[in-house]
Amino acid sequence: MTEKVHKLLSESKAARWTALGVVSFTMLCAYYMADVMAPLKGMLDEQLHWSASEYGFFTGAYGWFNVFLFMLIIGGIILDKMGVRFTGVTASIVMVGGAAIKYWAISTHSLDGQMWHILGFDMKAQVFMAGLGFAIFGVGIEVSGITVSKIIVKWFRGKEMALAMGMQMATARIGTAFALGFSLPFARYFGTVSAPVLLCLLLLCIGLIVFIVYTFMDKKLDESLAAHHLAHNTVAVEDSFRMSDILFIIKNKAWWYIAILCVLFYGAVFPFLKYASDLMIQKFGVPDNLAGAIPAMLPFGTILLTPIFGSVYDNKGKGATIMIIGACLLIFVHAMFAIPFLNHWVIAVILIIILGIGFSLVPSAMWPSVPKFIPERQLGTAYALIFWVQNIGLMGIPALIGWVLDKYCITGHVMKNGVLTTTFNYTLPMLVYMSLGILALGFALLLKAEDRKKGYGLELPNIKK
Repeated sequence: MTEKVHKLLSESKAARWTALGVVSFTMLCAYYMADVMAPLKGMLDEQLHWSASEYGFFTGAYGWFNVFLFMLIIGGIILDKMGVRFTGVTASIVMVGGAAIKYWAISTHSLDGQMWHILGFDMKAQVFMAGLGFAIFGVGIEVSGITVSKIIVKWFRGKEMALAMGMQMATARIGTAFALGFSLPFARYFGTVSAPVLLCLLLLCIGLIVFIVYTFMDKKLDESLAAHHLAHNTVAVEDSFRMSDILFIIKNKAWWYIAILCVLFYGAVFPFLKYASDLMIQKFGVPDNLAGAIPAMLPFGTILLTPIFGSVYDNKGKGATIMIIGACLLIFVHAMFAIPFLNHWVIAVILIIILGIGFSLVPSAMWPSVPKFIPERQLGTAYALIFWVQNIGLMGIPALIGWVLDKYCITGHVMKNGVLTTTFNYTLPMLVYMSLGILALGFALLLKAEDRKKGYGLELPNIKK
């Protein structure tokens, strides 16, 4: 009877999977907002007269504060010092605030026609304020992401950790899929580009409430951990942050390989999705109202495949090998997208499916690999530092692609819905994405070599039998 009283709450399969489901819903709402504008590039041109460079500036704003003000790293330190409950609720509130500013910026007429001079550049006030809201939201979603990663390690260490991380990522991808697939028809139905953003804002408020519900579960888990340590006369490891933790992390070669692989791989996928709907229209001739449906297949595919590949890693291992295969698929897909005469929509569907497989492989192995060479006490900071490096790419690459499109890829102008819009050739941007994939493959190979040298166990199963 005593053993039952002091049994860890995380030992209950129902409890740990329920906890995962609760926090995953919050991330679903977050990723809906993160990608809601991706299919709306054409409407932003039509209704708000945003150029490709302005759209790239707005999309890149996601990483402003995370990169330049180190907010993500600070968030990781707060996570390791204050715990998942405080950090998760605070990050969710920040997401809601940023989303509200973003919605106001694109829905108000008070900014119409205004140009602001900021840091030596002239820009539309509306673009800047929308970017500011997206940047604040970016702090919240990234800190939420590292918080949820640490939550999963807390509940699933020694169990189905890669599967759990895969399920969480799959749930988040549902938000991305809905954004890509339904934002444009939703905006067209209501006749305004701001309508889907308002829907996202409402969902984020629900996500905040749901995470508050999770905090009660987390408190019970901590109580069961305390009772377990008391019953077994063991000492709990203190989750306190020390500056030496950062030095320990950045001196680890495996951490650097993971971080650089992360920025290269995600940099070739997420920024691609921001332009994918326009690519479908411009190169493959897909109608506007269906343009988001093809890119939406990518996250829908990851919903099924990421947990499967995560389960393979849990039971069979081969984490580094999985990342190498994923990087190879990434290179292949963008190389095919770059070939001008491959312009039938069926080819686009096939390539998106293959990209979905690659996008399932790498994250399913990458995130569960970090706890194999970083102690749990430092995981929040380690994940935060990885996400910080990733945000450099998520900030710079969309802006780079927007600049490349405006500078080198304009092919003409056409009338659409009574408005003169710009047409582009996407060959050069696809070659940029392909180059990122080649670099990602190189660092995946370096990671495998480092694992062989240090014996971290990246090729070994996660489940301890």
